[in-house]
Amino acid sequence: MDFNLLFDGLLTTLSPFNLLLVFIGMLMGVVFGSLPGISSSMAIVLMLPFTYYMGIIPSIILLVSIYAGSAYGGSITAILFNTPGTPESVATTFDGYPMAKQGKAGRALGLAISASAFGGIFAVLVMLFLSPPLSEVALKIQSAEYFALTFLGITVISAVGTKNVVKAIISGLIGITIAMIGIDPIAGSERFTFGHIELMNGIEFIPIMIGAFALGEVLNQVVERSEAQNFTTSEKIKLAGYKLKDLMVHKWVALKSAVIGTLIGILPGTGGSIASIVSYGEAMRSSKNKDKFGQGVEEGVIAPEAANNAAAGGAMIPTLVLGIPGSPTTAVILAALTLQGLQPGPQLMSEQPLLLYCIFFAMLFAGLITFVGGRAGVRGFGLLLNLPYSILGTFIIGLSIIGSYAVSNNMFEVWIMLLFGVVGYFMKKYEFSPASLILGLVLGKMMEETFRRQLLITDGDYSSFVTQPISAIILLLAVVSLFYPVLSKYLTLGPKKRDS
Repeated sequence: MDFNLLFDGLLTTLSPFNLLLVFIGMLMGVVFGSLPGISSSMAIVLMLPFTYYMGIIPSIILLVSIYAGSAYGGSITAILFNTPGTPESVATTFDGYPMAKQGKAGRALGLAISASAFGGIFAVLVMLFLSPPLSEVALKIQSAEYFALTFLGITVISAVGTKNVVKAIISGLIGITIAMIGIDPIAGSERFTFGHIELMNGIEFIPIMIGAFALGEVLNQVVERSEAQNFTTSEKIKLAGYKLKDLMVHKWVALKSAVIGTLIGILPGTGGSIASIVSYGEAMRSSKNKDKFGQGVEEGVIAPEAANNAAAGGAMIPTLVLGIPGSPTTAVILAALTLQGLQPGPQLMSEQPLLLYCIFFAMLFAGLITFVGGRAGVRGFGLLLNLPYSILGTFIIGLSIIGSYAVSNNMFEVWIMLLFGVVGYFMKKYEFSPASLILGLVLGKMMEETFRRQLLITDGDYSSFVTQPISAIILLLAVVSLFYPVLSKYLTLGPKKRDS
């Protein structure tokens, strides 16, 4: 490492103009990330025209700061309204929203901010010191490992959103079935399209996610408040306090999730949604309070938030070092680098070393600003819950319609959102799990593609999934995760009870 360049990068990023861009970018990222359907990639695309005349370093500093800020922003609406702002925040709703309903919105937001900042800063430090070797490892990951990773994530399905395991699995299978709609990625044939051209490319999961979570929850609240004759009064939710030491209680959960998030983020094509789901599952598996997950436990907020922010930093590693985007948003950043006349890849490290250090420091400062500024804004965000529900519900429905339409500027996505809003309401009423539905939808497509690709590569050799060391270890973890609750319960019984 060239410490002179490292110091120059620090001074360049600390210049007033660049520091202002970090602050603006982080703020924009938080706002765009908190709006359902308005992803960080869309925010960066919207800002691209304004960066043409800013110079290479300031423009990239602005864009990566937006990226870093949006990774946190998605958790705000996930916790307050059960409406994940981004797909990466789906897992945050599992325990964040129950915490908000228990009057702990401020605490949940504080934990999310701290975990987000910790995960982001951890990934930046890894990026700073270990980028080249980790990129080489990432290139060795093949379809078998990707399949194993998605299988590990999908084992969470049976344990989220409802106490009824059978209904949770049914919900997950429905999500996997919906993921199969569209053109077969291997054979090219149509599946479940019924001749409708709108279904040829499959169904976007963002409108389904917004409908099942946001609109479904609004319908549920409207029905409950109408029955209780309490439709116009506010919920008067109190904001429980939050202190920094609260995160220290769960420091090992945060550290483990940051490591998982960084490692998954490095893998091209994965992203923060898989990282947050896998981390949530691992936190639940290793917790002493696993039965309380889904009811508002703090580890359930810390794990996905630390992981998805770490994944955002991890995804920058293959983008900058190899020129291979680790997520959809880094693909847009890759395009922005190209527009500036740069060629991402191994030569970028030698041709633009100062730029790389500036990117590292911009993301680091964005994480620090998120931590300091976000904590100050917690109470302001939480006070939104004290609005009368007639206003709050209308606000959420408006956000849902705008967010769904913004996915592809098509009313079809709005109809899908409305349909799954009704579906989400009835799923909740009859104790099915919208969360499992979304997990199946997000992970099902990738699991199917990687499974079939591995079989094609190995001429149908199923043993290839367990003969490769990394894949075998991840699959073993998945199997242990699936059967651990049953085995643990069996082993805690005495010999006499087991015999009887």
